[in-house]
Amino acid sequence: MKMKASDVRKMSVAELETKLSDLKKDLFQLRLQHATNQLENPVKIAEVKRDIARVKTIIREHELAGR
Repeated sequence: MKMKASDVRKMSVAELETKLSDLKKDLFQLRLQHATNQLENPVKIAEVKRDIARVKTIIREHELAGR
């Protein structure tokens, strides 16, 4: 499930922080599955990393706009 930047921008900062936390947990689980050779699609790791970067970028934009 790839997130779109336009969808992420509609979220509040609190929602973004929650989403970031969830994505980090997902990334941990994917890395664990990859290490134990249980991960079927390794590309998902890169997708989750991009989603994390996307969320962090939007959070930073909110911080800069708020100042």
